[in-house]
Amino acid sequence: MELQSALSNGIGTPFNTRTVQLMISMFDQDRNGTIDLREFAYLFKYVQDWQRCFRQYDQDRSGLLDAREFQSALSCFGYRLSPCFIKMMIGRFDRNKQGQIAFDDFIFACVCLQILTNSFRRYDINRNGYAQFSFEEFLSSAMSIII
Repeated sequence: MELQSALSNGIGTPFNTRTVQLMISMFDQDRNGTIDLREFAYLFKYVQDWQRCFRQYDQDRSGLLDAREFQSALSCFGYRLSPCFIKMMIGRFDRNKQGQIAFDDFIFACVCLQILTNSFRRYDINRNGYAQFSFEEFLSSAMSIII
């Protein structure tokens, strides 16, 4: 994947393929499975914006976010998640299994969280953090991320 080799995650490993695929699907406006130069320019700015955010929370400048740094970033985005849930997210999105999140995995985790949040909000009619939806509605939301 050309885009994968053009991007850097800051720790010397190839950019997460799932993150690349997710970003292509987000920026491929003509839905042809590739991105042209104009689409790439938007995608590149998107990555740069995420990189600024990541660096802001990478307080020890390790190129990785530990649980505390990751929780601070998510808290700044408005998510009030328990330390236990943060640990579960790191376990799910840390593909190097170091207990920390690299830049490209951070993008993937945040975009997945945002997609799920948007899906949840459609059913949270009272805006109180509770929703009621059918099993198929839940599956549709989940599959929008995994497929």
